[in-house]
Amino acid sequence: MSNVTLSIGGRDFRVGCRDGQEDQIRKLGTLIDDVVRDANVTGRAPAEMLLFASLLLADQVKDGKQAASAGADAGASLDQIADRLESLASQLEQADSNT
Repeated sequence: MSNVTLSIGGRDFRVGCRDGQEDQIRKLGTLIDDVVRDANVTGRAPAEMLLFASLLLADQVKDGKQAASAGADAGASLDQIADRLESLASQLEQADSNT
């Protein structure tokens, strides 16, 4: 078990993590710090600052999931179009061979 100190919103937080996960935890801490600074909530009580950052990150995750879902829907539509085109091509080939 390792400990990593994260600086978020001008405050230091010490967190525990598994050995080998230190760099990933630091990167995540930097991401949270960026959100806190962009939202201009530095200097608030730590719990309020981190709650606000959590809400903003949760909103980003939700937006990402919605975008992924829309992409999946578009992919399904493309698959349906491809299937329909293949069916039409087969029908045209059959009609051509019958003439």
